[in-house]
Amino acid sequence: MKNTLIFPLLFCLVVLINPKISAQLVDEISPNLLVNPWEAKWITHPDILGNEYGVYLFRKSFELDEVSSEFIVHISADNRYKLYVNGTYVVNGPAVGDLMHWNFESLNLAPYLKEGKNVIAATVWNFAEQRPMANISHSTGLIVQGNSDKESIVNSTKDWKVKKDTSYSPIPYVGSGYYVVGPGEEFKSINHPWGWEHLTFNTTDWKNAKELDNGRPLKSTKQYGGVPRYILQPRKIPLMEETPQQFASVRRSNLSGIHDGFITGKKTLQIPANSKIKILVDHGTLTNAYPTFNYSKGQNSTIQFTFAESLYDAHSEKKNRNEVKNKQIAGTKNILISGGGDNRTYTTLWWRTFRYVELEIETKEEPLLIHNFNSTFTGYPFKEQATFTSDYSILEDIWETGWRTQRLCSGETFFDCPYYEQLQYVGDTRIQCLVSSYVTGDNTMFKNAIASIGNSRMPIGLTQSRFPSREVQIIPTFSLVWITMLHDYWMLDGNETFINSHIPGVLDVLKWYEDRMDETQMLGHMEWWNFVDWVPDDNWTSGVPSGAQFGNSTIISLQYVYTLQKASELLTAFGFIEKAREYNSLAEKIKTSVYKNCFVPEEGILADTPKKNNFSQHANALGILTNIFPRDENKNVLNKILRNPGIAKCTYYYSFYLTEAMEKAGMASDYIASLKPWENMLDLGLTTFAEKPDPTRSDCHAWSASPVYYFLSLVCGIKPAEAGFKSVTITPNLGDLEWVEGSVPHQLGTISVSLKKKGSDGLAGEILIPQELTGTFVWKGNKITLQGGSNTINLK
Repeated sequence: MKNTLIFPLLFCLVVLINPKISAQLVDEISPNLLVNPWEAKWITHPDILGNEYGVYLFRKSFELDEVSSEFIVHISADNRYKLYVNGTYVVNGPAVGDLMHWNFESLNLAPYLKEGKNVIAATVWNFAEQRPMANISHSTGLIVQGNSDKESIVNSTKDWKVKKDTSYSPIPYVGSGYYVVGPGEEFKSINHPWGWEHLTFNTTDWKNAKELDNGRPLKSTKQYGGVPRYILQPRKIPLMEETPQQFASVRRSNLSGIHDGFITGKKTLQIPANSKIKILVDHGTLTNAYPTFNYSKGQNSTIQFTFAESLYDAHSEKKNRNEVKNKQIAGTKNILISGGGDNRTYTTLWWRTFRYVELEIETKEEPLLIHNFNSTFTGYPFKEQATFTSDYSILEDIWETGWRTQRLCSGETFFDCPYYEQLQYVGDTRIQCLVSSYVTGDNTMFKNAIASIGNSRMPIGLTQSRFPSREVQIIPTFSLVWITMLHDYWMLDGNETFINSHIPGVLDVLKWYEDRMDETQMLGHMEWWNFVDWVPDDNWTSGVPSGAQFGNSTIISLQYVYTLQKASELLTAFGFIEKAREYNSLAEKIKTSVYKNCFVPEEGILADTPKKNNFSQHANALGILTNIFPRDENKNVLNKILRNPGIAKCTYYYSFYLTEAMEKAGMASDYIASLKPWENMLDLGLTTFAEKPDPTRSDCHAWSASPVYYFLSLVCGIKPAEAGFKSVTITPNLGDLEWVEGSVPHQLGTISVSLKKKGSDGLAGEILIPQELTGTFVWKGNKITLQGGSNTINLK
């Protein structure tokens, strides 16, 4: 179309093909809106400062002589909004960002409009100091901008009406563990203006909105250098999936005769007057969802909802997650106080993570009628494209549980865990990027994560450890992981313009570490939190190994080498030849020093420091990955660290790197046998994979989903042979498996393998690769050139 910019098509296609999404993002934005100040103003309630807790209702009535196929508006808010048109829920947003990269959604509202009078409305809330850690904020506000003159009728100005919704108040989280996803909500429904989002609602007592600044995109910032409160940019990811779902079962209650219709939502459940009732419902698996409670009557009844991943016994232990006997619930709470009325529907402003929900109901003089208690799943709309099966069925259960873990840790950003933090930590995110790329072929979130972390770079040269985040946290080792993420993206996607834009950041991070080299040619004293892994060992403190703080840590020094090696490949490919040589030389110096100062001949492995009194799997896995040992010694080293009970062990997170070392040492066939911890989690009734072995805080942690990636890249052996996945290498590692089948989406089609052992060393089957792709198949020293289409494998 004329006067229209077409933005990256990938996310738009994802939205269009996913019928579970409520609205459609559009890729049509008037060029003027990306280079000039908007006509629309940020608006707010006239009686607030803007930094206090509050929920606000905005609306604008307008008339249309006709409705065309397009009515495009651009919308954003601080902290968040839910948008309605003519009483129908449309979407929520904005996608999280930071003040210099504040997202707006572009929506076609035409399907919701009619000739004559219409109303557009938005709930906007600010959780203030209790808001999620991932929510950066300036002050409460809403902005709506029409794409052209036709839509400018809804531009946000003082003509909009606004009212504070006094029905909401925050409930602080009370519990153990680091919890930063926002407060619970108390909702006094008698104070809520029911029907406010509908056209016929009377707004006589509402106030006119207060105008603030015009909306400002980056290219509208010109003379005098003033920085607006937000730099607006188009949302770069699709809208979140929203899919209705029901609970699986009632696990216990002191109310007898609860019928099946309560769970299915097909029959009303009556709670008698003057009763105190508890109902524990089980979703069956962990989920992220907006809980919805549809009810009537029950004037002054109190319904308390407690959301939990699992239940706890008398010793505050979770044990088997399927068991509820003699266990209690503890977790995030919401409270609904009924104001009576008919067919009321309450849903939370922000979604909750739960497997179990306990309803604690106290009625007064009037019975409470529960028509339906269900929820709406939400998350990034990933579509599972890859497949994996084998003769060992437990691996399919690990696949299913791992993929559920990945999905629940994927929203508007990747995040470490959905229940407690919802923060995009780089350490977790690298693994998530690989899992999602292999399973879905969708690299939108991969790219978005790299860019977001890149935007967090500090003047000192490091990225923040997690971003977006309203509090700065620095984990220097995660800045190194960010560089390896960029390398991963280069191999799997190869967007050269995007990758090249992050080379300056790569150089800044590497320079920060180079400046901390000491006279030993190892890393010396390092500030900040040098986290490596949650190792339960006396020589580790808060995930930090010996030597990391005051100098000469084998692990941190070798992680720097690991990163230098990958960065040098990137730098060479993008024309920084001399810098690549310099960093390769530095990597060799560090390796030489580490081996000289930390290798213990009588043990045959590296110690964690030159003092040579502590050992870990981590140091030696990195030694293998960085080629510090003679190649024929790698297997011996790996066997020693896997079988030595006296050294610090990798937990779920760092097992990702231990597995990579197994492959490099020629022991990839042992991978299946190493999955016992994941089998144990399944035996404990976990439906997602935990942060660490029990006792664990989080039952769902992204870094524990790595088996999904390794089933495809290691067991099936499917890997890019060159940058951009322009060719493929397939090196299967079946271990004790008799057969394996798997497939991976590729930009040119699908790569699939179907392989079965033949005799003691043989292998037979079929490899299918896209017609335009070439590759190599490797099995026990045999190499076969792969051509596009079907390739028969028959090796004796």
